[in-house]
Formats: sequence, C-alpha cells, structure tokens
Amino acid sequence: MSLPAGLTAAVLASAGLTGTGTAQASQTSQPSQASRSTQASQPTQPPPVKHPAPTIGATAIPRHALTGYWQNFDNGATVQKLKDVDDAYDIIAVSFAEATGQPGAVAFRLDPAVGYASTDAFKADIKAKQAAGKSVILSVGGERGAVSVNDAASAKNFADSVSGLMDEYGFNGVDIDLENGLNSAYMTQALKAVHERHADVVVTMAPQTIDMQSPQNEYFKTALGIKDFLTAVNMQYYNSGSMNGCDGKVYAQGTVEFLTALACIQLAGGLAPSQVGIGVPASARAAGGGYAAPSVVNAALDCLTRGSNCGSFKPAKTYPGLRGAMTWSTNWDAANGNAFATQVGGHVHGLP
Repeated sequence: MSLPAGLTAAVLASAGLTGTGTAQASQTSQPSQASRSTQASQPTQPPPVKHPAPTIGATAIPRHALTGYWQNFDNGATVQKLKDVDDAYDIIAVSFAEATGQPGAVAFRLDPAVGYASTDAFKADIKAKQAAGKSVILSVGGERGAVSVNDAASAKNFADSVSGLMDEYGFNGVDIDLENGLNSAYMTQALKAVHERHADVVVTMAPQTIDMQSPQNEYFKTALGIKDFLTAVNMQYYNSGSMNGCDGKVYAQGTVEFLTALACIQLAGGLAPSQVGIGVPASARAAGGGYAAPSVVNAALDCLTRGSNCGSFKPAKTYPGLRGAMTWSTNWDAANGNAFATQVGGHVHGLP
C-alpha cells in the first residue's frame, strides 16, 4: 500500500526535500506499509554524547559493504548454517530476536530446522565468519515482531537484553527491523545505552519505505538520533507499491528510479552516504513485490556513486561513499544460485 501522491509530496515539501536533484520478515510476505510509528509523549533528552568512531573490534566494516539476512527458520528458501553464507556478504544479520514477556526485552533461540547440533556450534560459526573479516549482528523484529520500546523501562530492558545476547553469542551488533511502529525517543535511548557498553557496536536498520519518506518520521528520527555511531540504514525498497521520490514524483518499485529517488530522501535528509544502503529481495520469490534484478540494483548504485546509468531521475550530486546494498535473504539468494552475492556483491566491492 502506498501513500497518495499528493499527501507524500506535502510531507516532503514540509521537510524541505521536494525538488532536491531516500527485510523481508520471517515469512514469505510483508505487511502493508500502513503501519504507523507510536506517537507517545517524548521525554526530555540530554545533549547527545559524542563518541569516537567505532572500531568494530578487530573487524572494520568495508567502505562499501554487502549485507544479507540469514534465516533462523525454514520458509521454503535454502536452509543454511552460517558457514554456508556466501563469502561476499560483509554483514550478516541473524533473523530474528523476538519479544519476551518483559516489555522491551528480546531473546534469541536457534530453530532446530536450521540443523545446528548445539548452540556452541552456532557460536563457532559466528567466530569463523568474524575471523574471515565479517560482522555478524542480531536482527530484532521482522514482519511479525512485536517488540515495543516506548518508555524508559522498556528501553532499559531492550538495551540490557541486546547487550547480553551480544556478550553471550559474540554478535557484533544489532539490526532494527521493527515493522509495526517505533518510538524514536526511547529507541534512541536504548541504542545509545547499547553503544555505551559496546563502543564498537554495529547498528543497522531496515525500515519500510513509508518510514523514511520524511525526517519527521519516527524511524528517520531514530537514525538521525544515533548518527554518530549508526552503521547503515538499509531501507526495504520493496513490498510498498509506488512511492514519492525526493523530487516529489511517483516512481514504481523495482525500477532504477525508485531506488535512486528514494535513497535521495535519506541523503538529503541528514544521513551520511556511508549510512545509506539499498535493500532489495534476493529473488522474486523472496518478497510480495518490488524485486529488482541485479542489473537494476547495480545501475542504481552507479547512478548514486558515479552519476551514470540513472534512468529518468538523476540526483543533483553523486555520493561515492554510499555504503552499498542489502538483501532478504542469504537463504533466498542461495535458492537463486547466489546471483545477488555474485553480481551485486562484486559490484558493491568495486564501487569508488
């Protein structure tokens, strides 16, 4: 479901973006884009604390990175262990941590369907990926995720549980994939608390397209609130129908223009190029709509970083530091012959 063009254009105009030249879940379909962020009263926030740039432990995130979600369940895609994930993936998001009975807290349990004989074997695979220069993070939420962080207590519970899982499993960080509403003030508070405990934390986000149409949206405000340590926003450029780009025009999903004109919103709205990635399904089977062939994704990457292969929309400037691309999922990619890892991964790693 998409917003009416007039309404979206009005939102963009109010944000000062009009005329500027912005994972799939645990099942095979995504919810509609109609979900809204919680509009709770916001607490007074102290001035942001500046932190040194994260070192990611002994592993640095590449200038241009490929991110893939790894499924801790079997939904018809190729079942993998972490060690089976294609080497092209620089960041692997383990999907998903889920809500517990304690507000804001999350837990992670290995699904027997993925074939691990023990938790220790899973942890060993995490370490092996890290030894190969990869970052393995824990994704929170998904399509059916019901994690709610909307007050100080739940923010603390979220930070405590995420930090505990990072320590227990050795995860490099956390991915926020909450598709049923998000409170920017308290999620920002929670993520800053995680960062205080793990200065090298990798933090990624996978908002739906509707969540990043304006810097006034809760997801966008969260990204800006943690900009000093945010790794990347890999928006889901799919399952949304047509949406407005930063020029106020409507673009159809699955096209080069859709990818570039929506990325432009994020770039014009305050995120650094290194914090913007293009998230797409690994195959037509991986999402309900919006699949873009590797050639389309690569053209969009070229347009944003080099100003070439743009189609009908061309940004007013280029962004050579663009982070890269993301896909749902490594499992669906494996089922499709690892075409995304091979074609898009190779292209990402060859960007300027």
